[in-house]
Amino acid sequence: MQLFLDSAETDEIAYALEYWNIDGITTNPRHVKNSGKAYLTVLEEIADLVKDTETPVSVQVNPRLNDWTRMVDEASRLAEISPNFVIKLAAGEDGFRAVQELTQREIQTNVTLVFSVSQAWHAARNGATYVSPFVGWKENHGDAGVDLIADCAVMLDNFGYPTQIIAAAIRNTRQIGDVALAGAHCVTAAGSVYRDSFRNPYTDMGNKIFGDAWDGTEMD
Repeated sequence: MQLFLDSAETDEIAYALEYWNIDGITTNPRHVKNSGKAYLTVLEEIADLVKDTETPVSVQVNPRLNDWTRMVDEASRLAEISPNFVIKLAAGEDGFRAVQELTQREIQTNVTLVFSVSQAWHAARNGATYVSPFVGWKENHGDAGVDLIADCAVMLDNFGYPTQIIAAAIRNTRQIGDVALAGAHCVTAAGSVYRDSFRNPYTDMGNKIFGDAWDGTEMD
């Protein structure tokens, strides 16, 4: 399972590229807004960070667009900024039609806000590179988010679609493990979630025990 960072903070992305060897980056309009910078400025800065690599970066078209031709026009402009860019479009009739057209133009896509197997299927059959089921959002409302990952994985395998699953809206370490077991190809989460996943109180306890023993041990 590949590790993607869900962020538009260039300092955080640069750190994760160096220290965590991340495989990809996902952004959304809320992340960009929180950065305090203009949308295109942020995208250009991220593009510069991943140039000369194959690191995919998901960037979203304007969510207010509700006509597939306008989605395609904006997606094409965004794709020209960097060969690393994967265009995010929300699941829906016009989104799926836009994916079909972008696939024909050999522009990679990531269908986001996926909450059902049928949405993932529509995305896959139209050529989406990725689908992003939102695990945390479903679990926040009492639904089994991880089950959706598993069901999408079965569907993709049944029909041999090459579309990959990005488990999105991951809120904690347990969910990372759960989506890995459920068959997600990629996981995307905030840096704070990954930092928690690196740690465990039992590891800290063990290190203290062994450290205390080491303090009384001679090397030679």
